Amino acid sequence: MTTFVDRVELHVAAGNGGHGCASVHREKFKPLGGPDGGNGGRGGDVILTVDQSITTLLEYHHSPHRKATNGKPGEGGNRSGKDGQDLVLPVPDGTVVLDRAGNVLADLVGHGTSYVAAQGGRGGLGNAALASARRKAPGFALLGVPGDLQDIVLELKTVADVALVGYPSAGKSSLISVLSAAKPKIADYPFTTLVPNLGVVTAGSTVYTIADVPGLIPGASQGKGLGLEFLRHVERCSVLVHVLDTATLESDRDPVTDLDIIEAELREYGGLDNRPRIVVLNKIDVPDGKDLAEMVRPDLEARGYRVFEVSAVAHTGLKELSFALAELVGKARAAKPKEEATRIVIRPKAVDDTGFTVTREEAGGEPLFRVRGEKPERWVRQTDFNNDEAVGYLADRLNRLGVEEELMKAGARTGDGVAIGPEENAVVFDWEPTVMAGAEMLGRRGEDHRFEAPRPSAQRRRDKQAERDEAAQEFDDFEPF
Repeated sequence: MTTFVDRVELHVAAGNGGHGCASVHREKFKPLGGPDGGNGGRGGDVILTVDQSITTLLEYHHSPHRKATNGKPGEGGNRSGKDGQDLVLPVPDGTVVLDRAGNVLADLVGHGTSYVAAQGGRGGLGNAALASARRKAPGFALLGVPGDLQDIVLELKTVADVALVGYPSAGKSSLISVLSAAKPKIADYPFTTLVPNLGVVTAGSTVYTIADVPGLIPGASQGKGLGLEFLRHVERCSVLVHVLDTATLESDRDPVTDLDIIEAELREYGGLDNRPRIVVLNKIDVPDGKDLAEMVRPDLEARGYRVFEVSAVAHTGLKELSFALAELVGKARAAKPKEEATRIVIRPKAVDDTGFTVTREEAGGEPLFRVRGEKPERWVRQTDFNNDEAVGYLADRLNRLGVEEELMKAGARTGDGVAIGPEENAVVFDWEPTVMAGAEMLGRRGEDHRFEAPRPSAQRRRDKQAERDEAAQEFDDFEPF
């Protein structure tokens, strides 16, 4: 069993927001102290962060379900709930985050780089925060918003400057063991290397990393052998080194044929055509290997390759190879564009952007109007439908946002079904419009009885004056015995 895991499916859940509190201040001799319910705390986020000390995804292979803590509910006395704690998951350098459909969500390269995989839910407002001049003592509070639930895939692509590629048992592990301090498993049978090995090489003033990729065979790009599983570890490397076996015992193989087959697999995999190549003819310590190396070297140089004859066992030709790789790595680093400071981009919403959409659907032969938008859906999740005042507050918010006006434009009528949210998690209700169009209040042309109606304050004064006049009249009509 190998302890190296470079691809896992992770199920992450952010923390839920805490509910707001509906409370009234109580104090001796102050029966109407006013609302003092606190807000709920924010749910914790799930954050992926690059940690250089982590080299494998093994931990998430064994424990793929991760959840952040929830926010605490608010309390009376204007005490807000505590925020949930963020869950920080360390991942290796070079981790790619994808969704289940294979779309890249983030490419995490560089120590400290982070990505929020699941956003925590916001806490609900308490009735103290909901109080206003028109609603002085709300008898309800908003519920907390549930946190995000995400199924993501983590893929590890090794971050190295140089990649050693070649057939199994070509001597890649032996080569990396003598060029660096890495100690990979070395044996005389194919597929000894089951995981990529990394080593650090120092050549003069240049320090670079070198990766030993498991052996490739014909059909590796289609999944044969271990090639498809580990070819992605070559993608980030700046230089490719073909390690060719000059002492193979297989009669149908030779260094030039091996090179052509590996190059064909790299082209089939794609994305590696622009990487500089170096050819290493290994195992020249074997007499037949030395002769074969001298025979094929002119052909390889005619193709434009820089060729090095080395022996990992006898430590022959290693210094020249190491400095040649350092030269290519230095050129690749110099050609990279300089990293610029991250700029904050502000994208304001358009003035005419309502933030929601209304679409007409058919459900059982009856019209159904579906409302989708970040605000309406969040408001519905925050509403306690067991509280009539909270339901009325939701209706007021939707009305101010313009939902009812858009429903009228879409042809909705009284009693039609309205669904807010996606199909799998929608709140459906029968629509009862509260917006008055105004046309039904108009009389004859040029008349509008709304202007004839007295103002409420004036009407109250008239009613009180009428009560006083009636009381005075009763007093005048009273006749003593």
